[in-house]
Amino acid sequence: MGPDALAASEVIAGRGPASVVETGPICGPSLFHGFRALRHRDFRLFYVGQLVSLIGTWMQSLAQSWLILILTHSAFALGLVGALQFLPVLFLSAFGGLIADRAPKRNLLLGTQSAQMLLAFALAGLTAVGKETFAIVLMLALLLGIANAVDMPTRQAFVVEMVGPNDLINAIALNSTLFNAARLIGPALAGLLIGIVGIAGCFFLNGASFLAVIFGLLLIHQPAFEPRHFESVREVWQDLQEGFQYVRRSTSVRAVILITGFVGTFAANFNVVTPILAQNVLYVGATGLGWLMAAMGFGSLIASLGIAYFANTPHPRAVAASAVVFSVLDMLLAPIHSYAAALAILALIGASMVILSSMANSYLQLTVPHRLRGRVMSLYTTVFVGTTPIGNTLTGLLAETTQAFGPLFYGGLISLLATIWLSTPLWRRIRHGRIRSEGDQYRSPP
Repeated sequence: MGPDALAASEVIAGRGPASVVETGPICGPSLFHGFRALRHRDFRLFYVGQLVSLIGTWMQSLAQSWLILILTHSAFALGLVGALQFLPVLFLSAFGGLIADRAPKRNLLLGTQSAQMLLAFALAGLTAVGKETFAIVLMLALLLGIANAVDMPTRQAFVVEMVGPNDLINAIALNSTLFNAARLIGPALAGLLIGIVGIAGCFFLNGASFLAVIFGLLLIHQPAFEPRHFESVREVWQDLQEGFQYVRRSTSVRAVILITGFVGTFAANFNVVTPILAQNVLYVGATGLGWLMAAMGFGSLIASLGIAYFANTPHPRAVAASAVVFSVLDMLLAPIHSYAAALAILALIGASMVILSSMANSYLQLTVPHRLRGRVMSLYTTVFVGTTPIGNTLTGLLAETTQAFGPLFYGGLISLLATIWLSTPLWRRIRHGRIRSEGDQYRSPP
């Protein structure tokens, strides 16, 4: 995975790497029941490859943020890099979803993962010889975003092909555990390794980590798939319109996507806020930054394990409630100047974020018809991860004058108010018992 690509979902991600398809609830009676998706050979190969790759991704994410601060000493520059990295996701993710619905997903992932590996090696090489510049980092971030615009919706839709519908939620939950374990390990490793192998060494290790996921994809059996080619530009537009129409007609799906969009845009820009918090507020350096990000990963990991074993069927109410909690925690972190308190609150933020993304992702995956999954999930990716350019830019601008306080407090406040507004019709429909059948009643427009 490329840095800050999942959120996650990415991202994938705080507003970090990764995919947006990370977690989902599952209820199981035993320890092994919680890992049942691993009985599928192809998913095991994919899972192990992702473990190695995601650790490298989080290492590069931290190292890149630190490099930008060294080169520019500017919070706005940090936000600008994040913005360019996600700008293609904002504009191209819908087309990535179209491609995912029409092409062999394993082959697509081989291409996108290979491209991200080459970009990581390029940044490593340029940094090692002292040729790294802010302009080069911006260009590579933009190219990484183009690869992620196809990679993210494809990865989401590929999971069900490996495990089938019965084990889908468990596979999503395991992906969440994996993602958050990597978020716990990767930043802590990067904080230590920057002083040993340097920033360039962290970039190189991330590039090498892609070999694991590429090797796993090569061993995965390609499901039988008949590619569907577009006959005209009009057909492309009709496919896109079908996905938009489904989201527009379903109150619950629309509310879930918009709530996560507001949270992702205004309250989850931790790839920008956390380095500023470490350098200019807490004064803890690169190692301290690594532990701050690891604290979020620890909270997320605990929450994802809890979801995997104890949560019930996903419901839009859980999305709204977790968004409220997340927004309030953002506001509570804003005035903090204690390193210990910041670690504790960031762990809670990580837990609430993974609950939000897990509930949203699982609800959409189970509600959306299979033939529309790539397109609808690409819309989810667009608003949750693709809006990062807007959020990162606003965060960087605001942080120039207010440090970390402004982005955390005002971002949390906007997210809180938006969640309350968007969830009002959702609760009204829940009270009348109409929300569960909405997706099943949908019929594609002629």
